[in-house]
Amino acid sequence: MTPPPLALSDTLTDIGLIGVTLLLGVLYTRRARILASAGKPVPRWRRGCFYSGCVVIAAALTSLAPGSEELLYVHMIEHLLVGDIAALLIVLGLTGPLIAPILRTKLFDRLRVLAHPAIAFPLWALDLYIWHLPSLYQAALRHPGVHALEHAMFLGFGINMWMCLVGPLPMPSWFGNLGRLIYIVTVRLTGTVLGNIFLWSGTVFYPFYLRGDSAAHISPLADQNVAGAIMMVEESLLTLGLFCWLFLRAAKEGEERQDLLDWARANGLELSERRAARAVAAGRGAELRRRLESRRADPGEASPDEPLEAASGAGEPAGELG
Repeated sequence: MTPPPLALSDTLTDIGLIGVTLLLGVLYTRRARILASAGKPVPRWRRGCFYSGCVVIAAALTSLAPGSEELLYVHMIEHLLVGDIAALLIVLGLTGPLIAPILRTKLFDRLRVLAHPAIAFPLWALDLYIWHLPSLYQAALRHPGVHALEHAMFLGFGINMWMCLVGPLPMPSWFGNLGRLIYIVTVRLTGTVLGNIFLWSGTVFYPFYLRGDSAAHISPLADQNVAGAIMMVEESLLTLGLFCWLFLRAAKEGEERQDLLDWARANGLELSERRAARAVAAGRGAELRRRLESRRADPGEASPDEPLEAASGAGEPAGELG
């Protein structure tokens, strides 16, 4: 049976998006090999996360795309996989050295401001809600180009949103574990509100699905309610996982910070608790220890309470990017 022109156009668009994803995977592999040969290998689990994110995108766009044009709840699953799960996996696969060459480009370096928590969250929230307005959502269903833009923006703003939480870019000093906890709750509540709207509303938002609902013998409201329920379940599971991650992170940082302070005290070196906490939170506790050791060997070295960024080199981002 020959697919209708719209379905064929959507298929070609999805193939294009999958092609871009594969290209990113190739570039990632090339950069990872360069780092490995330079003695800075990307951890295996991070590589696994990045490639898994690419696989999730490809699987969602190939296996769910036909059904997403017939049933809202299938389309919801597709969007959650692309904009939430795949985006998170891709960010988990990134390290400072991996993206350092990109950030040396002036344009991308300036765009780093978008990853600030106070900017990334509202951008993500606006993107999520605006695309679910009936006019834009159904325009994406009717026009493959708009549909491709929708998927690209869900993925792009999703990556930017997760970058604040688990990415390698340096964050403001106030964005510690408490700040991250508030961020997680705010992001998840924002998604949960939208899920509740779909779950409890008595109004059909997208008449486009009426034909598909009829063919599947499901009422339009039931389809919409199921979509909302799926979104809320995904939000709940992801929130639980993030809370566990944050708890383990806080415990690990506390232990590393105390070890660093004890080591400095045992060696007669001055180190403030604030400086140790900042270094550990940025993932640079080991670097601070090396600086302390070199200062002990050479008293003319810079004070350990000076920012670590001063030692990272011109043009090199701070935080984990050193």
